[in-house]
Amino acid sequence: MAAEKTADTTKSKAPDVLPFVLMGGLFVLVDLFAFWITGPFEAAGEVAFTNPSDPLNLVFFFVVLIVFTAIVLLIGKLGKTKIIQALFLGSTGLLGIYVFYPLLGYIPNLPWQAGFGISVVIMAVIVGLLVKYPEWYVVDISGIITAIGAIAMIGISLTISIVLVLLIGMALYDAISVYKTKHMIDLADTLIDLKLPILYVIPRSREYSLVKQTKHLKESLKEGEKRDAFFMGVGDIVIPGILAAAAFHYGVANSIPETGLIMGLSVIVGTLVGFVALMTFVVKGKPQAGLPFLCPGAILGYVVSSLVLTGGLVGLSFAL
Repeated sequence: MAAEKTADTTKSKAPDVLPFVLMGGLFVLVDLFAFWITGPFEAAGEVAFTNPSDPLNLVFFFVVLIVFTAIVLLIGKLGKTKIIQALFLGSTGLLGIYVFYPLLGYIPNLPWQAGFGISVVIMAVIVGLLVKYPEWYVVDISGIITAIGAIAMIGISLTISIVLVLLIGMALYDAISVYKTKHMIDLADTLIDLKLPILYVIPRSREYSLVKQTKHLKESLKEGEKRDAFFMGVGDIVIPGILAAAAFHYGVANSIPETGLIMGLSVIVGTLVGFVALMTFVVKGKPQAGLPFLCPGAILGYVVSSLVLTGGLVGLSFAL
């Protein structure tokens, strides 16, 4: 009987393994594409900050994050969800154009006007799908494009030392917003309802449909229901990915691309270690703040690879 029970338990849990593998694969997919487009982004001058070593960049980042989150929560409570939808869809379309335009510039003899026009058309189609048919795979594809652009743009715009402080600050912010103030769960509920590409949706079965989902995340948690899909914030991939892109860019900028690539890949591996630790808690059915697990793993990957490759911690300097 014990053997049969074990077999049944294993069988019942087997389908949950694939969503976690797919979720972990997103980190690798997004970061590698971000590595690829850091060069075109830099060549096109598409940077988030003009002075990568300025600590005020961090102040600007956190002020914008806190203010924007507060505005979204306020608008959500007032029931003006169309405004939130317009903000996120507009930013998704704009960032997507920034991703595709420099890449299309590598097509021989393609005029820049044509490249820009094609980029606009691609993102117009994606945004249109998000409005008319926001199924989970449409949301995920949009989120992947957004994450690639954000990681590449911010990763080449900040020094490694600034990025390390950013990761520590974001891990603390995420922990407070999930465990203390709990406003991140409210924000997730609003964004899930609007089917916006700020969350990745990993179904637990082929039959799952995000379009047909009506129950709020909070309701499902209170009732102890088995969730039909797992959700992960785009920021959970973007924030540690910024360190991976910054480490990769460091090597390219200093004519040691092999070192940059190894360091970037090591950050990804460290992030995946943190992801595995995170998933051991998620499988118990309770939402967890992702960055307190993911950011330490990413930083550990950077520290280990930097020490092994150079004997020190590269990029740790602040220039005022």
